[in-house]
Amino acid sequence: MKRALILSNARLAIIASIVMVLSALPQAQAGEGHDHGDSGAAPSANGPQRLPDGSVFLPKPAQRQLGVRTMATVDAELPRSVELTGMVLMDPNAGGKVQPLNAGRIEPGPRGLPNPGQTVRKGEVLAYVVPSAAPIERSNQSSQLAELRAAKSLADKRVARLKELADTVPRKDIEAAESESASLAERIAAIGGGLATREALVAPVSGVIASAHAVAGQVVDARELLFEIVDPSRLRIEALAFDPALAANVGSATLAIGNQRVPLEFIGAARSLREQALPLGFRAQGAALNSLAVGQPVRVFVQTKEKVKGLAVPVASLMKNPANQTIVWVKTAPERFEPRTVTTESLDGISVSVTAGLKAGDKVATQGATLINQVR
Repeated sequence: MKRALILSNARLAIIASIVMVLSALPQAQAGEGHDHGDSGAAPSANGPQRLPDGSVFLPKPAQRQLGVRTMATVDAELPRSVELTGMVLMDPNAGGKVQPLNAGRIEPGPRGLPNPGQTVRKGEVLAYVVPSAAPIERSNQSSQLAELRAAKSLADKRVARLKELADTVPRKDIEAAESESASLAERIAAIGGGLATREALVAPVSGVIASAHAVAGQVVDARELLFEIVDPSRLRIEALAFDPALAANVGSATLAIGNQRVPLEFIGAARSLREQALPLGFRAQGAALNSLAVGQPVRVFVQTKEKVKGLAVPVASLMKNPANQTIVWVKTAPERFEPRTVTTESLDGISVSVTAGLKAGDKVATQGATLINQVR
């Protein structure tokens, strides 16, 4: 038993000696191209990364790939602006509505019934309305027409007899008979035309069909709206101002359509409130208005006559940080961008006025700011 214990201790000593020798040997390294990707490797210091102070390191190749563009800010006196909710309306001088004067049945015009978006010219016939009449009214008109035709036949015969006796009959009797025959002919034509005529619906202005509510064979009432015609390049914008004093302080106004800025001409303000707001009217012109539809809500930026000191930057430059604060990214070095918390005011829908957080000469990222904000 004692001998077995001595042999076991000797074996443990030998194993410990082998482990110490193996640990002293250099570690085997995989050949080039045969490593299996150590997940614990440190990230490359040459790629885009967020630095501990919150700034972003963005190498030049990455800036070109992301399309980053900057602009130098300029301190200026900018108008104090107010953003209002507006709506696109038809210009009454460049648009119109088509309504029948009488009830009846719709028939297509020479070119068929117009479709929404179709271009029409002033005076073009869009459709016809065949007047509808009650059977008793139509029968009364028919009987009256028969009586007039019989009376005209007698008048024509009387004129013929008087002309045969022209040598013995006074000239005034012949002229009276002819006048009576002509009067009966005109009455017959008027009543007959009333029974067979149809009302032509013509375009009051040149433009585009904004809405169509007519189908062949449809029975419509008088004054029912069938077509609306607008000129897409001439529209009215109506904005609601909850401060009535704003009407006397309007300097200029703009409408933002995508990346385009459309100037508006202030027409005037109403003198009655609508839903506790004062309607302000603006006139808009230009090809950019073709993308708008009547009744579409829009944002109107009214520049007042008051001035505020600030720096104009594009709306695309504004971002949000994790604290939900408005920031912009300022280029402080060729490959470094720092976030700046700013205070802004509305300007024209395309740009905003920064009143705090920036100084003149700062290079603000105008393109690619969203990608810079996502670097981690």
